[in-house]
Amino acid sequence: MLLVTYSTGGGPRRVGELRGDTVVATGFSSVLDVTAPVDGPTLPLSAVTLHAPLRPGKIVGVGLNYTEHVAESARALDTARELPQRPVLFSKPATAVIGPGEPILHNASLTSQLDWECELAVVIGRVARRVSAADALDHVFGYSIVNDISARDQRRSGQWFYSKGQDSYAPFGPAVLTADAVPDPHDLDLSLRVNGEVKQKSNTRYMLFTIPELIADITAGMTLEPGDVIATGSPAGVGASFTPQQFLWPGDVVEASVQGIGTLRNPVVDAR
Repeated sequence: MLLVTYSTGGGPRRVGELRGDTVVATGFSSVLDVTAPVDGPTLPLSAVTLHAPLRPGKIVGVGLNYTEHVAESARALDTARELPQRPVLFSKPATAVIGPGEPILHNASLTSQLDWECELAVVIGRVARRVSAADALDHVFGYSIVNDISARDQRRSGQWFYSKGQDSYAPFGPAVLTADAVPDPHDLDLSLRVNGEVKQKSNTRYMLFTIPELIADITAGMTLEPGDVIATGSPAGVGASFTPQQFLWPGDVVEASVQGIGTLRNPVVDAR
């Protein structure tokens, strides 16, 4: 199932199943509650406003999880050239989350290096504590998209939290594809476009650490709860890697896509 959170006419948020250009109401208040298709009232997709599928309790980001991105980061962002031996983890607060169509805020008083990163998002469906890699996927509810927006010039003493955690820096959505509809999460095409121009194009098969490995590593010391999200890392092609470097500015439109899930589209606006 491809699940969305939507509203109509500024009304309350509801959960629906996206079927082509139609949204089928489920009667549930959270995507995590939907376990089987429900044939409720239908609405054309054009008549609804989509929101972030849910508000995560926490977002665990994974850095340097694609080999080519490790290389470009070492060149452009002064990170280590060696491949990580364990997952590189950071966090993004829930206050950073925005949904499809909502604006990414560009505050020129804080950054002139606003960057993009298209990432497969893993949505946790069951409490996961000290989970083995062999059992890890049993704790996954589904998959979505996170655009890991970063103010590159707000990295502080090597720490990324403020750089990546500001308001609007976690576009999330447009839907959650339930795990039963994904035969192999490590064989999904992903791409990102800025103003229609392709900047990133890769496949999740090139992850350095697989999703089971990530879940096992994280839950060795941190409990993951239903609704938590793991942003599994960015492939090559971030703005900082280009010569000259390319960054986001007000008026730009960013589109992050993952096979089977859809396209997460967000404009960039001046937030001063």
